[in-house]
Amino acid sequence: MNTEAITAPARLRLGDQARLASVGIRSRPLRAALSALGIAIGVAAIVAVLGLSSSSQAGLLAEIDRLGTNLLKATNGQTLSGKEAQLPREAPARLSMLDPVEQVAHVGTVADAKAYRSPLVPATHTNGLQIRAASLNLPSVIATGIAHGRWLNEASATKPVTVLGATAAQRMGIDRVYPGQRVWLGGQWFYVAGILRPAVLTTEIDTSALIGYPAARQYLNHTGVSNGKPADGHPSTVYVRAVTERVGAVQSVLARTANPKAAGEVDVSQPSDALTARAAAEGAFNSLFLGLGAVALIVGAVGVANIMIISVLERRSEIGLRRALGATRRQIRTQFLAEAVALALIGGAVGVTAGVAATAVYAKTQGWAVVIPVESWVGGIASAILIGALAGLLPAIRAARLSPTEALRTV
Repeated sequence: MNTEAITAPARLRLGDQARLASVGIRSRPLRAALSALGIAIGVAAIVAVLGLSSSSQAGLLAEIDRLGTNLLKATNGQTLSGKEAQLPREAPARLSMLDPVEQVAHVGTVADAKAYRSPLVPATHTNGLQIRAASLNLPSVIATGIAHGRWLNEASATKPVTVLGATAAQRMGIDRVYPGQRVWLGGQWFYVAGILRPAVLTTEIDTSALIGYPAARQYLNHTGVSNGKPADGHPSTVYVRAVTERVGAVQSVLARTANPKAAGEVDVSQPSDALTARAAAEGAFNSLFLGLGAVALIVGAVGVANIMIISVLERRSEIGLRRALGATRRQIRTQFLAEAVALALIGGAVGVTAGVAATAVYAKTQGWAVVIPVESWVGGIASAILIGALAGLLPAIRAARLSPTEALRTV
């Protein structure tokens, strides 16, 4: 008879090892749930941070694609003496003659004129609003539309009629347009014709009360001189839509085309750059929140290690009995290590579910596409398993080192 075959310990199958690993979790579910909570929070933070960041950036990039990256803006800068420069009245016409330019619109800030809800509002309460004369094609060029009412036309541009930017209307407490509605602009009443939707690429329009150039000239003294005769006032900002493939070329000549005599007094920018920078800036906060998630994972690891050490102390009799019945040190070590990993895996799975759910809910409320990077949930699960293995290693080794006689003293 082969005595080695009789005395050799039986090899546990994977299913048996899984059942043994679940004994401690099933016998103490509340304690197991609390110890896995830290890992769940950490994994949820990692998944949610990466998911929300990716969804936000996807939403911003979609917004950029919708609004277009081919909008350029030329504004009046400063003279060499530090005073505010002035764009020539001919600047929009000059820019429209460039071959790659598709559309040109412009606005002119009406100096020393403020916008109020009524003349009863104290003069110091300007709410940061400006009155701007606007060309009639402005909404289509800056990719915005009318939220309420209607835009200016050739007739209303000559009358005391205004269209409010989205923020201007909000600060004035106006959320709809009705016949006879008026606001106090530059010391006299103007009728409200409409309210614009938010202008994402040109936020200065949001805080503006927009009127026609002829009305600005007649009612608010926004005038200029052309060929020695009084004319409409100077533009302060010119918006240019160029062929997308040639935006760089247009941008390089925009200043000297707008003002050939003083190109240095013209500031040129590409509004879509601000959205792109915003997407990058939001990604910069990822490291901070991922760090917080890592802290939560470490706290969870401490919790798992703690419960496993307590579990070893409480289950000394079980360990001794199993050793007396022939279980090897390796099998005892595998049992407790697998239990720690299972505990962490449960926390990781709950964390991934919570993180995905949080991302989906918030992204839907913001109108973003729900984007969950593969590395977020794979990394979350992998980090949970790693944390569980590291946290359970020392208690598992400690359990495996217990001799049957020492462990059975507690029976």
